[in-house]
Amino acid sequence: NQAETLGFSKPTGSLIPAALEFSKLFAPDPYDPPKAKRLLAEAGYPSGFDAGDLYPWPPYTSMGEALAGYLQAVGIRTKVRTMERAAMTTAWRDRKLKNVIVGITGAGSNASTRLEAYVSKGGAYTAGVIPEVEDLFQRQVRELDVKKREALLHQIQQILHDRMTHIPIYELAFIWGVGPRVEEPGINLVRSFAYSAPLEDVKLKRP
Repeated sequence: NQAETLGFSKPTGSLIPAALEFSKLFAPDPYDPPKAKRLLAEAGYPSGFDAGDLYPWPPYTSMGEALAGYLQAVGIRTKVRTMERAAMTTAWRDRKLKNVIVGITGAGSNASTRLEAYVSKGGAYTAGVIPEVEDLFQRQVRELDVKKREALLHQIQQILHDRMTHIPIYELAFIWGVGPRVEEPGINLVRSFAYSAPLEDVKLKRP
């Protein structure tokens, strides 16, 4: 966090960012290598194990290397494999990437949109489908009652959290540079959107 985003990213235990509608919050797990080693030993891996390739999402190669170091510290051995962004996107969508993938997304909208890409059977980046999760996901798509839909989406997030299907790290903070001639840079005008938008609202200062 400090090296990548000057400490501005918010550590999280949630797959869905807090700013998105229908998100369910989970506290981040503390960094505790001794406990991690104990858990590995209890699971039958006292010397750790080889986890294979680790693919960091471009251009976050240094972040991937740092995560590989954290895993190595507790005995989980990986090898960082870097790819050009378009090639990695295609390989991921074609289900050709295995083992560990460091994913980063700026997709907006709500929890349903974010979950669709990663856990639903039609998701571009779904690595495996949990039948219970898929059933809940399809039910929430059809649900018109907002509270009932929220409850279904919270159930999905609880299942994913309990089964540790993903390992959330932090809510990525994008570092901006705004020049002196800019009056309105369009930062966070669209909630949780990572880029400058809407472009029609971006303004320069008058001379």
